Amino acid sequence: MNIITNNNAMCFFAIDVLRSVEDPEIGLNIIDLGLVYQIDFDEESKKIFCTMTLTTQFCPMGKSILNTVKLSLEKFFSDFTADVYLTFEPSWNSDRISEMGRIFLNRK
Repeated sequence: MNIITNNNAMCFFAIDVLRSVEDPEIGLNIIDLGLVYQIDFDEESKKIFCTMTLTTQFCPMGKSILNTVKLSLEKFFSDFTADVYLTFEPSWNSDRISEMGRIFLNRK
């Protein structure tokens, strides 16, 4: 898992929170799927910036996943608002799946 961040301590908690957000079609959380690319924090403005992708641009659950990411981050970091950005550069591929994710998916 290679998530870029400007605050390792806060990112540790954000990653833990986002492990509860699943891609409902796959049944695996977005962290182990490798969908999250970057999580930055602006403590002065109390904002979280999360950049992520989806397994495909045509993911029918995309809007729901993005909304759940936003709500989950804002619930845990209650003084912050979260902006979630969707990107397809670089595009997602199965190499981004964590070892735990591979075990879960039995793709090892």
